[in-house]
Amino acid sequence: MNQQLKTVLLTILTLSCFVIALVELSGVSQNALFNKYHIGSSDNGLTNQQADTRVQEAAVLPKTTIEFAETRFDFGKIKEGESVKHAYKFKNTGANPLLISKVDVSCGCTVPTFSKEPIQPGGTGEIVLQYNSKGHPGKQLKNAMVHSNGQAESISISFDADVQ
Repeated sequence: MNQQLKTVLLTILTLSCFVIALVELSGVSQNALFNKYHIGSSDNGLTNQQADTRVQEAAVLPKTTIEFAETRFDFGKIKEGESVKHAYKFKNTGANPLLISKVDVSCGCTVPTFSKEPIQPGGTGEIVLQYNSKGHPGKQLKNAMVHSNGQAESISISFDADVQ
């Protein structure tokens, strides 16, 4: 093999290792990739087929409005390995039933839980995000995208934690 080809192959190998290291260090886990690309079953207790069906149902429902009491929460200082959770309360402020179709999280360390039943106009609901801080020291900012038949089809909710 000539020297130029060896250099190119070594560069490609190095870049591949660098990308893998970045993905691992960024906190993107297999679960988060599964949630993003709808592979396997979700943490919400829905199979991919059920989740896809919910997304399709929400797309054809009449639009409504959703109002969150808060979209960002600060857990403050927590110990590494501690599992914490927070409920994001919302209200259906529109005239049609509200269907939360899915909640995508940015990291497999975060597990969303939400009601599978439609929320009637004027009704309230909550989305609970449970965070496992094991292996995630330092300042953390985690996001979740809430998908529904709301005017804004997706809304970001997030939390901060200082894991020590």
